[in-house]
Amino acid sequence: MADITSLLGSIRNIPTPFYFYDLELLRKSLDEVKKHGLSKGYKVHYAMKANANPRILEVIRQYHLGADAVSSNEVKAALAAGFPKEEIVFAGVGKSDEEIMVGLQNDIFCFNCESAQEVEVINELAGRMGKKAKIALRINPNVDAKTHHYITTGMKENKFGLPPKEIDQVIDKLPQLANIQLTGIHFHIGSQVTSLESYTQLAQRANDFNAYFRSKGIELQHVNVGGGLGIDYVDPKGNPVPDFKSYFEVFEKHMKLAPEQELHFELGRAIVGQCGSLISKVLYNKEGETIKFLIIDAGMTELIRPALYQAHHFIENITSQSQAYETYDVVGPICESSDAFRKGIELKQSKRGDLLAIRSAGAYGEVMMSRYNLRDNAKTYFDIDLNR
Repeated sequence: MADITSLLGSIRNIPTPFYFYDLELLRKSLDEVKKHGLSKGYKVHYAMKANANPRILEVIRQYHLGADAVSSNEVKAALAAGFPKEEIVFAGVGKSDEEIMVGLQNDIFCFNCESAQEVEVINELAGRMGKKAKIALRINPNVDAKTHHYITTGMKENKFGLPPKEIDQVIDKLPQLANIQLTGIHFHIGSQVTSLESYTQLAQRANDFNAYFRSKGIELQHVNVGGGLGIDYVDPKGNPVPDFKSYFEVFEKHMKLAPEQELHFELGRAIVGQCGSLISKVLYNKEGETIKFLIIDAGMTELIRPALYQAHHFIENITSQSQAYETYDVVGPICESSDAFRKGIELKQSKRGDLLAIRSAGAYGEVMMSRYNLRDNAKTYFDIDLNR
């Protein structure tokens, strides 16, 4: 793998902060998805919200994954990257009329619908356009993903998905919805899920709902169990590729599908999370009353996860030659006290001008950058660029 530490000679003069992507590692993750998922006939849609960098999308499309979009701009980006329209799903709890029409105009695979009202709106818009929209009903399975409460999406108190009480309401209305074709059901319990037991519970709940629709005389073409598989933020070097084998085996073992039904997944972070690093320069060493600060030129504007989710990323000084270690709070330049990457972390003794690598930043990093404080956005570089 073209790890950033092996390319120091090429990056020393690149303005910081910047994102670095190891495309060889990305391909290793995709190889595992292909080996343990696609080879079994499963359909995997890449969750574009994790990282929509065009170069990343280009590599992922080479592996014949579909796309999972949560906005019309993501639908457009998927089409521009070569994802076939019949392999694009459009999810999201609040699709505007204009966004829905983009999906309809492009005859995408299906809309994952989050409420009875949304189904009616899509039916109305499809009717105006002379279209028949394929939909899947996103059902809230009330399964605990055992992850951060901000990224839990499958519990009954979450805003996502139809509550079970609305299912019959939609089923009863289907005969009146001439521009809707119900093709599947959809679930997503959360993000950064590390408990396979949560997925076992999801599979069992999905089976229950699948059987319920069959009892109502509705034969679904597909069941979509979402994604959310987590990555190792503590030891990204030791575990650079998630355990896709065990993940897919959970569903292979527990799902009970009819012979003609397809099983769909929507994986994002697990595919791209470990291939990205945020590279930042130490601007200042600052000694407080009790804390030594490293003030770096990346901030929450480049990587918001620590401020938003209290997330911990592995950080290392990739240029220090010191054998001594010191304890620092690594903080950014933004005028917010929440602009801190790690507190009380041991790093090689660091000085002004040293480069730090913030690992596992391939997902929900670049794609969530902002211009707060009118900052310039970090640029991106790839291993193939630096090897030329």
